[in-house]
Amino acid sequence: METKDILALMLLVVALIGCVGLTCFSQRAREIAFFLMTALAVVSDRFDVNFFSRYWYRGSTRGVEISLIDVIALSVFISSFLFPKAGFSRWRWPASLGFILLFFLYAFGATLVIEPRLFGMFEVSKMVRGLIFFLAAAMFVRSEREIGLLVLALACAVCLEGGLALKQRVLDYMDRSAGTLDHANSLSMYLCLIAPVFVAAINSTLPRMLRWFSAIALAAASFTIVLTVSRAGIPIFILIVLGATIWCISWRMTLKKVLTVAAVVVGVSVVGVKFWDDVKERYVGSSLSEEYLDEKTIDSRGYYLRLARLMVEERFFGVGLNNWSYAVSKTYGKQLNTPYSDYDNIPSDFNENEDLNMNFAAPAHNLCALTVGELGVPGLILFLLMWLRWFQMAAGFLWRRQRTTVHLLGIGLFFGLAGVFLQSLTEWIFRQTAIYLTMHAMIGALASLYAIRKEAKQEVEAEPFEEVPEYELAETSVN
Repeated sequence: METKDILALMLLVVALIGCVGLTCFSQRAREIAFFLMTALAVVSDRFDVNFFSRYWYRGSTRGVEISLIDVIALSVFISSFLFPKAGFSRWRWPASLGFILLFFLYAFGATLVIEPRLFGMFEVSKMVRGLIFFLAAAMFVRSEREIGLLVLALACAVCLEGGLALKQRVLDYMDRSAGTLDHANSLSMYLCLIAPVFVAAINSTLPRMLRWFSAIALAAASFTIVLTVSRAGIPIFILIVLGATIWCISWRMTLKKVLTVAAVVVGVSVVGVKFWDDVKERYVGSSLSEEYLDEKTIDSRGYYLRLARLMVEERFFGVGLNNWSYAVSKTYGKQLNTPYSDYDNIPSDFNENEDLNMNFAAPAHNLCALTVGELGVPGLILFLLMWLRWFQMAAGFLWRRQRTTVHLLGIGLFFGLAGVFLQSLTEWIFRQTAIYLTMHAMIGALASLYAIRKEAKQEVEAEPFEEVPEYELAETSVN
């Protein structure tokens, strides 16, 4: 490591000690830390140090990234474990932690036995970061107050993204706004992840001001998704927000609801007319047959599926975590008559010579194809089992309609999961840092809500059955 990296690492250690001490000493400081780790996840790359960086690598992770946001998240987990909130246990096994650890151990083991290992270790480091966010949220969220902090943090983040996206569109003349994320499709996935939470919060028993702020955040998310002009993101956003609304609202008709629906219809119509040409151009640009069936089209969705099939046919256990770009650039691109530059033949003056034109393969635009290509069939099975466990946890909130905040937020998290999963059928960006960390924090919160729901159900079942005296039964039957 370079001197600056060593210095940065020392400063991060000092910051960790200070944050842990402060959050252990003060519950209010812990709440602020949880708010910051959730709200600032979208800008975590602005606060990170990239060790062993390979910035030219076209993988999902290009170095061992350690951020100040990770320090804050770790301090929340440690302090919540050492000094839990009054009246709550120090430790409980969060739901789905076993599946997360199983997938992590498989990916880590696969990285150790496949060359090159470096790119795989980059991705392993991000998985550790996601695990920390998951545990921090699972240990911190214990009541409606912490749920409110989660909603507040996400609402602040989406307002930031919305303001920046509008600035990029109006002042920077960007055709597709990306906010603080790398690409417009990344921003659309982030919005699909968090928007249903605002729908749930609006209908919950959270404080009135927070519910109004959630309504503003939902409006900002709805406007911003249009600015991304994402072909998959826009219809998925509409689907999951509509689904969350149907499950969360009360069906009793009121004047307030009629006026709200009217305002939404007017707003959607105005935005639709304003941006119709941009959206239409995106959809007529290429057809589904061109995207998936045309074998002459390079970098289409079907092209990546064919690459994944080649990898699995040749290597059942995959080419290695985060090694997709390396393997395609070196071997598999040639098999589909699309040769790329070889990472092993990068010239020594690559960083200084601007005239060098080297083309490396991008990650697969399909999360399942990327996973099976890198980790093989067993890796894909474990990955899908982990997702299935997440859906099972959240789906339990769908079957019995209740007006409690815990129940409604569980519904919102279900549809947020569904949004990410659906868009991952056309994108790999679930692995992008901002989305990966935010989602693991939300899954941690879901694990806590799942435990609260389970405990409440056990308490109801454990209530003693009150026997009715025989003479009362007799009177009842006579009457």
